[in-house]
Amino acid sequence: MGLIQKVINKNFTWVNITKPNTGSIEYLRQNYKFHPLDLEDCSNPTLRAKLDEYDDYLFIILNFPVFNRKTRRISLSEIDIFIGENYLITLSDGNLTPLNEIFESCQLNNKNKEKYFNEDVTFLLYEILNSLQKYCFPIVDHVSHDLRDIEKQIFDNREKEMVREILIIKRNIVNYRKSIQSHKNVIRKLTKMSHKDFMKNELNIYFASILDQTKEIWEILENLKENIDAVHNTNESLISFKLNQVMKMLTLITVILLPATLLASIFGMNYLIPFQSQSFGFWFAIGVMVTFMILLGVFFKKKKWMD
Repeated sequence: MGLIQKVINKNFTWVNITKPNTGSIEYLRQNYKFHPLDLEDCSNPTLRAKLDEYDDYLFIILNFPVFNRKTRRISLSEIDIFIGENYLITLSDGNLTPLNEIFESCQLNNKNKEKYFNEDVTFLLYEILNSLQKYCFPIVDHVSHDLRDIEKQIFDNREKEMVREILIIKRNIVNYRKSIQSHKNVIRKLTKMSHKDFMKNELNIYFASILDQTKEIWEILENLKENIDAVHNTNESLISFKLNQVMKMLTLITVILLPATLLASIFGMNYLIPFQSQSFGFWFAIGVMVTFMILLGVFFKKKKWMD
């Protein structure tokens, strides 16, 4: 069974389930009257954020980015939330640091418990979502810093090394956008749930603040996407330019050596060749080859094809 922990207050109970499995879902099925489809969603993580409204509870699914320092990869971590009049239930994979910190602080410190449990269950929901939202900004800053570093290095003759770095950033931005893309609709729906007895109307302004933060993060991600696309195109252009320069130089060398190759082939034929019997015949052939090579080199230089 996944780890099931509780913090109990006179007004409501917070049940936090880490790494839910079949036993955890069965616990919810026996103790709460949740819709079977909601329990199925808890069993099978999804990338789709949503809010389902029922008579006596709300079911929320959100995905937040998690940055792995070892792999330098941003992955998605899902949080499932049931909120009713006297309970708040959260299910996660244990990778959402803000959620873990709030729950542990409520377990270990009565002062913190009073802070989060002093109001109603809606206030606790707001605190959790607000903390998770703020957790997103340092990850955005990290991506922005990596992008600025890449921009500096692509002009320091490190285009090939930057290809992999650019692809890492692009992958992280795509994953980040997946997590934030549907948040706006869910948070917007939360601001319209004041008709529920357990959703206090005065907290609408707080959820509206979270909505503004979500929009801000999305706008930053849009700018980062445009920037990384521009950097990618610039890097590819630099690589193509250098490759073209190499191909150009190899082509020039081939053309310059072409007369020498042709003359060497002619003088290598087993037929009567002019100057074959003369003592200076060999040096004459070499001289002709070198002369043609020099003339072609001068011609290409005047045409600025060798610049």
